[in-house]
Amino acid sequence: MRILVATDAWHPQVNGVVRTLTKLADAAKGLGVEFTFLTPQSFRTFAMPSYRDVRLAMPRPARIAKLIEDARPDSIHIATEGPIGLMVRRYCRQRKLPFTTSFHTRFPEYVRARVPVPGSLIWRALRRFHAPSRAVLAATPALARELTERGFDNVLLWPRGVDTGLFHPRAIDLCLPAPVFLSVGRVAVEKNLEAFLELDLPGTKVIVGDGPARASLEEAYPDAIFLGEKHGEALAEIYAAADVFVFPSKTDTFGLVLLEALASGLPVAAFPVKGPRDVIGDAPVGALDHDLRNACFAALGVSRQDCVEFAASHTWEASARTFVDSIEAVGAGFSGRNGAEPVSFVA
Repeated sequence: MRILVATDAWHPQVNGVVRTLTKLADAAKGLGVEFTFLTPQSFRTFAMPSYRDVRLAMPRPARIAKLIEDARPDSIHIATEGPIGLMVRRYCRQRKLPFTTSFHTRFPEYVRARVPVPGSLIWRALRRFHAPSRAVLAATPALARELTERGFDNVLLWPRGVDTGLFHPRAIDLCLPAPVFLSVGRVAVEKNLEAFLELDLPGTKVIVGDGPARASLEEAYPDAIFLGEKHGEALAEIYAAADVFVFPSKTDTFGLVLLEALASGLPVAAFPVKGPRDVIGDAPVGALDHDLRNACFAALGVSRQDCVEFAASHTWEASARTFVDSIEAVGAGFSGRNGAEPVSFVA
């Protein structure tokens, strides 16, 4: 089976959407499923206002049609609600082809952090975008319930995974005053990093990641260490060397970095909000508290082995199987060769 995924988020961006789609495609190979990605790399792009590191595509309908037809997919999945997602949605609707979508980003909160736009208007636009989808895939039960309550139809659960071959405990010393409190992710206003950086904590605060807020935060918090973007083994070693993973965001739908930290034996300190609450729940692998400082100190006493064992149950193979099964369950397959009616298929 061949699945085409349309996404406005792609390399060289570093975020949860890109990592999720990349890991999904790798894991799906074992199921006999081949992924093709329709990304901004095929189009002219421009820098997104207020976030110049992210470039938005300028797709043309004829180019979109050719790329889809050349890919000869058996199914189409639209991962993002940006220009590419909109254009692929239009292509499918014009040809009466079924498609699925996924909900990765809380755009109402992200937009309101930058400009005073009513959240109700953004939610209305999101509902309209996803309405024709055979299934809207959500990362957690809480997000799935919220989307259903907000009027989204055909919402299905699609959990995430973690690469335990890369992220695992190891003996690493960063040669920094202990304890080391680490945060990993985009350095942007919606990540609420000030809530972490302002805390009175012993040891060292380390930030891994880049983004539009990095320069101002480095200037405002000179005692914190900003390491920029890290990938692969370099990132895994930093996780393993830290003592607590601090996740101050209140807007994430999931937070892949939470699973990466736990797989590395790193307990989590976070606010008790959707995202960390859905990932951790009542498991003894971290501390969720409205007082983030209290959560940080409580996390210091968490068993690192409990964190590792918890993360081991979240695999990308299981995530890929759920993704493929969801497409099959809603009949979102079609013959990309001749535009025939949807057919049933088995991976």
